[in-house]
Amino acid sequence: MINIILTIILVHFIPVFLLGNVLDNSTLKKTGYVLKGKEVLGDAKNDGSDFSKGSEGDLGRCNLFPTVEPTTTYTPIRKKGIFDLKLWAGSSVAIDVDSGTLLHYDSGRKRTQIASLTKMMTAILAVERIKDLDEEIVITGEALNVPGTVVGCPTSVLCTSNRMYKGEKVKAIDLLRVMLLNSANDSATALGIHIAGSSEKFTDLMNEKAKEMGLKDTHFCTPSGLEIDGQEDQCYSSAYDIARIAAYSLNYNLIWDIMRIPEGRFYSADGKYMHEMKNTDLLLDSIPNCLGGKTGFTPMAGKSLLLGSVDPSGKHRIIAVVLNDENRWEDMRTLVSWIFGSYEWK
Repeated sequence: MINIILTIILVHFIPVFLLGNVLDNSTLKKTGYVLKGKEVLGDAKNDGSDFSKGSEGDLGRCNLFPTVEPTTTYTPIRKKGIFDLKLWAGSSVAIDVDSGTLLHYDSGRKRTQIASLTKMMTAILAVERIKDLDEEIVITGEALNVPGTVVGCPTSVLCTSNRMYKGEKVKAIDLLRVMLLNSANDSATALGIHIAGSSEKFTDLMNEKAKEMGLKDTHFCTPSGLEIDGQEDQCYSSAYDIARIAAYSLNYNLIWDIMRIPEGRFYSADGKYMHEMKNTDLLLDSIPNCLGGKTGFTPMAGKSLLLGSVDPSGKHRIIAVVLNDENRWEDMRTLVSWIFGSYEWK
């Protein structure tokens, strides 16, 4: 009797992170996870709800990419006795890129502001739509009139090198680099204006691309990821959708080659002005086989991070995303380590 009473009392003190999201077949039947190839994850509803149709199976077999065929015969298999990982992020997702398998999922379709993770889609459109990245782009007043991080200023109150100026000509490739490394809002805006004529028209292209990719929980407002005053609720995505965008961007080696650059500098086309750039990803050298990553922050979105990595064999690529996470650096280390320690590719 005493043992029973003690057990009841102690249960209330078990840390939430030790419980995780433990899933067995009975739980899966109740929650409605779907089998790979049967239905796109959550595709039956567009309101952000998860796993809307019941089907027996496990999380690792959910179909992630409805329009992309797997590019490998290897499938990641969870080792026996490994429970799901619980992070302190508002939402988090990890995927095996080449098989389309979900490796970790926690509130993955929760719609939320994503700040500068938006720039992954801007980078994709820049690579796809600018035929010659050595093309010179004229920096407009509209591009410069954005708050937050800009070229030369890592924060709105700190400038460490030259800002860009109105009328300056800069190569598209340099704007792409400083956008991904420094997360510069002015460079993202300049690319969008150059491609579509205005920021508004460029965001239309971004949303068209999202629809083409089958993303259900994404609506872009700006090329940079800055929310529009009074329209913040219209600027959102999810960890699930961001992981898919990042996986899609792996089709372009240039994007990820840039994200591995620790720091650098670029010049205006006439050589008169020099601008410094520095990678905001603090994990670049601390995670083995890191492919690169992208940071994001606004007061509304919180601190976020996406990261690409490869297993020790160099054969299996993963994308991991944590959103609204004050402990994003340590949580990302934990997540990547957990994945490669918890799965075998067979």
